[in-house]
Amino acid sequence: MMAGEQQSLFDTGQPADVLGEFSVGGVIVREVRCRSLLNRCGIGDYSFNCYVGCGHGCGYCYARFMQRFHPHAEAWGAFVDVRINAPAVLARQVRRLPPGCVFTCSACDGWQPIEERYRLTRRCCELLLNAGFELTVLTKSRLVLRDLDIFAGRPVQLGVTITTPDESWARVWEPGASSVADRIEVLRQAKAAGLRTETYTSQADFLVGLLQRAASEPEAFDGWDAQALRQFKTLTHPEHLGRAFRVLVQTRAS
Repeated sequence: MMAGEQQSLFDTGQPADVLGEFSVGGVIVREVRCRSLLNRCGIGDYSFNCYVGCGHGCGYCYARFMQRFHPHAEAWGAFVDVRINAPAVLARQVRRLPPGCVFTCSACDGWQPIEERYRLTRRCCELLLNAGFELTVLTKSRLVLRDLDIFAGRPVQLGVTITTPDESWARVWEPGASSVADRIEVLRQAKAAGLRTETYTSQADFLVGLLQRAASEPEAFDGWDAQALRQFKTLTHPEHLGRAFRVLVQTRAS
């Protein structure tokens, strides 16, 4: 392991200098440079993140807490820092690190909307595969289909997170992510390309339990946010909990 690399999901280095800033669809995008990219990770041998922040804005995302290391004025989901030199930094690192399994990505979705413009995750994945690394991909984005050409026939496992089959609920929990139907299509096409595929439902039991209670005990609605925060404060953001509960109650009442 190289000196200064983090054994965690997050790069806790000093805030980067901003090289450029603009807004896309209400998300503040800042171009920055990083000093390292590939970090040791408990999920795999390594992980990397070409972006700090995520335009998907998922209400339950643990990566919201990266704000402790990289404070931003904007709310989670309303900013993305683009590490524009990520491929060059990674190219230097892979020459010095033993190959292993890379979790892609650990603190953002590597195929969030801004990736269509910058293509950094694609370039880094191709570099890693060419250097003998394996990839474990996790995404909620249809954009990953763009990169099946570099994944096919390579040691890549492609996973998609699906927390609910209901599109209206998904839009509340995961407002910037691809539709549930698109995520299922990702699995179908990835399987057809010969990749090993998985569906991640780590939040599903939690969300389903809360939603089932919402349906069966609407009179308890006023206390749910506080209770959910006490039990699941590291997983869920109260704003999105409240919105989801209100949508469900309105749906059940109609």
